[in-house]
Amino acid sequence: MGLKIRNYAIIIFFSMLIFFSCPTTSDSTRTNDGGGGTPRLAGEQNAGSLAEEIRNLTETGILSSMLEAMELIRSRNLSNVDFGRMMSGINVTLIKLIYPDYPARLPNIDIPRTYNYSRIIREAERGNYIRPQPNSVDFFEHVLPFLAINERSPPETLQSALVDLEKAADLRPNSILPRYFQGVIHERAGRFSQAEASYGQAYQISNECYPAQIGIARVKRLSGDAAAATAIFADLITRYPDSIEIKRQLAITHYENKDWSRALSAVDEILRADPRNGEFILMRADILIEMGNFSQANASLDNYASINPNNRSYLFMRARVQAEGNRNRDSALNYLRSILRANANDVEALVYAASLLLESSRPADQIEGREMLVNLRQQAGSSVEVMALALRDAIQRESWLEAQGYLNRILAVRRTVADLTDAYYVERGLGNHSRALTYARELYERNTSSNDYTFIYISALIDNNRRDEANRLLENRLNSAAGGVVKSRYFYLRSRLQPNTDAALGDLRSSLFEDPRNLDALIAMFEIYHNRREDRRAVYYLRQALAIAPDHPLLKRYEAEYASLLRGRE
Repeated sequence: MGLKIRNYAIIIFFSMLIFFSCPTTSDSTRTNDGGGGTPRLAGEQNAGSLAEEIRNLTETGILSSMLEAMELIRSRNLSNVDFGRMMSGINVTLIKLIYPDYPARLPNIDIPRTYNYSRIIREAERGNYIRPQPNSVDFFEHVLPFLAINERSPPETLQSALVDLEKAADLRPNSILPRYFQGVIHERAGRFSQAEASYGQAYQISNECYPAQIGIARVKRLSGDAAAATAIFADLITRYPDSIEIKRQLAITHYENKDWSRALSAVDEILRADPRNGEFILMRADILIEMGNFSQANASLDNYASINPNNRSYLFMRARVQAEGNRNRDSALNYLRSILRANANDVEALVYAASLLLESSRPADQIEGREMLVNLRQQAGSSVEVMALALRDAIQRESWLEAQGYLNRILAVRRTVADLTDAYYVERGLGNHSRALTYARELYERNTSSNDYTFIYISALIDNNRRDEANRLLENRLNSAAGGVVKSRYFYLRSRLQPNTDAALGDLRSSLFEDPRNLDALIAMFEIYHNRREDRRAVYYLRQALAIAPDHPLLKRYEAEYASLLRGRE
């Protein structure tokens, strides 16, 4: 009797061992379910409907279903056996990948090494894509290799993955995984319409798959439909207000749209949750630079310095703060030279450094800047940024025909406000006042509240002898202008409308009262006294103008003419 009991106990023990064990999924340890579906792992078939339910829930890729599968594993005490550990590991891996915002704590991944799935996951972590056997009808053998896909994956691997995922979609039509992963691959390959279609298929399978909608919005943004992307993200954030990923994408969308105030608000919210996020610290600094808040940008850059002080974007932003915020050209150039030591062919850094050097009053700096410009034209002459720099240099030298050549090439590619401003000055310099007015009007119509564009437009109206229009607009702006630089510029323009030089002198004196460094007003005062042969007064204003713009071509000509008087009064 005792022997029978012991034998019976041994039989039960081995039955349990077979039930919960799950050896490697080689052909000798796999059996087909007889219906052409996913083959079961050795031992899994003994678990019956429970194992099948867990696998089915996991294969959907739907968050609530995967969480239900994990709860079954926990509640049925399968967490410490191979099948439960494997399914739990797959669920956790997929949840972290597809639903990174899921707030609850997930179990540690502890996959048994005996499964073929384990080998696929381990190789994927090394970047190795393991294709399924040609006759495999195992869903996860077609899906899990996707974990190896990254930015460095070659095109042939991406194509293999698409084929394998299509087979997975045939095996499990109600799973979001194949279509979602296909969307990711198409997006990385730049096939945005196909990516949107795949993400859309995943979302149709389950509207719980909000990451598919994030993908749709993201590819719309990447394909240039910023309005549609913003609308989708705005809708998503109302439904998933705690989703950091949606907030990240919304911040990036606002940032790329140059909607600085909204971008800053979104970035600040991300940084409150993750204060050491280097990507968004730099984004915040760049937004503040674009908004002209250089001191705040500097604080963000100080914060980033402890993360990676050699980061190229960090160094470039430091240069911008120094040049544009602190007016410290030499300090800015030091940061740019740090970038160029790491990469002597960094076109953006070279363009910025050359522009700073060309703006310098030091002859040595200007020589270095023009040497950089020559190298840039040889290295990246077709770059619109390089052409724009060459254009500004030609404008500075008043080489108008040369400038016009660059301008025509630039306007064939883009039409920014900076380009239109340059176009106005080039055509004005060539004496083409009607064409200059066309550019000036386009600038003004883009932003009628801009004093800079209004000043250019009024100036162009005066040049075209449309004095009444110019006077109406000028008086309106002059009456509403605050004191200082803006009012000074409008007084200078009014001086050009006066019927005689005495009246013009009155406006010019008002202009210099508001801004003693108004170069246009100083030159106009000098020319009036020069024409009147009042040398003492002419030299007084010429000296002030030269102190501001010593390399101004017109002033340099007069400097030679008045050389003895200028030396005599030093």
